[in-house]
Amino acid sequence: MQLIDSLDAGGAERMAVTFANALSKEIKGSYLCVTRSEGILKDELLREVEFSFIAKKSTLDLRAVFRLRAYLKLHKIDVVHAHTTSYFMATLVKIFYPRIKLIWHTHLGSRVQTSRWKNRILYICSLFFAAIITVNEDLKSWCLQKLIPSQVFYLPNFVSFNAAQERLTREQSIVCLANLKTPKNHLNLIRAFEKIHQQFSEWKLVLVGKNFLDEYSKKLSEVIRVTGLQNKVVFLGQQKEVNSLLCTSSIGVLASDSEGLPMALLEYGAAGLAVVTTKVGQCEQVMAGFGRVVPPNDSEALAHALGSYMKDGEKRLSDAALFSKHIRKNYSVEGVLPQLINIYKKSAY
Repeated sequence: MQLIDSLDAGGAERMAVTFANALSKEIKGSYLCVTRSEGILKDELLREVEFSFIAKKSTLDLRAVFRLRAYLKLHKIDVVHAHTTSYFMATLVKIFYPRIKLIWHTHLGSRVQTSRWKNRILYICSLFFAAIITVNEDLKSWCLQKLIPSQVFYLPNFVSFNAAQERLTREQSIVCLANLKTPKNHLNLIRAFEKIHQQFSEWKLVLVGKNFLDEYSKKLSEVIRVTGLQNKVVFLGQQKEVNSLLCTSSIGVLASDSEGLPMALLEYGAAGLAVVTTKVGQCEQVMAGFGRVVPPNDSEALAHALGSYMKDGEKRLSDAALFSKHIRKNYSVEGVLPQLINIYKKSAY
């Protein structure tokens, strides 16, 4: 069972859905359980995946814990694969139903900058983990140092190429697939785009991700207004289906201050985009020289990298094709899923 707090359109949520869908074709029973709230990614689940929603009302909602325990017992589920913050619910269930094997999957790259004390609840819960999965090597090292020793595996995220569509023509657009929150540093991206938008006046910047309507998004809107980019920057919010949008764009970008291994990069590759990203988390390793990698929070470097692709269509198409081939070879379901199943088998004993 994949366990996740919601199915809003975030990287960890997409990964939980991707795992559940892929496993449904390989094992006897693939389940996905949402603890707090459903979301738009629910529609992407295959019919073969058994879905449940336990409607957790609070951190210590014991009724929800027992509902989940009953569901696990009914379906004879052996392994619970808890993503991000759902580890706490999974640990409570493990206490009341010890026979399950609990695997925690951490996607949050910025966790490596935090102390054991700040993660004291996680530290206690890690006593109950059969294994930990991380999305980059830095997180693996952090888990080995800061948590109670257990098996720790680095497993790259992966993406499905089944829905990828080829397009003969693409719009002159840059797309950023990232929820509007601080670590994604959209402000850095806006500042970079401001530096080059007059030179490339036909291009637009498309921001795809959940808008939390907080101070961060208000500041973004204000910067766009002050810089006069209202007609060049498009907010699309959460999208159920991003593949068709990506396949009609030309450049994919991430301007983050921290990352694990972002699903956005893999989705850019599957859709055949040229890619510009900051050098954080596992991003440089994922790019493998087939795109532009710049320092975080450096709008000048980001603007130069974007401009180089906007100016040179031949190089843009060449790098996009090479990156797509690289992602297909190293970050597709065929390459990663056997590793995940092997982790499940090792953790079961």
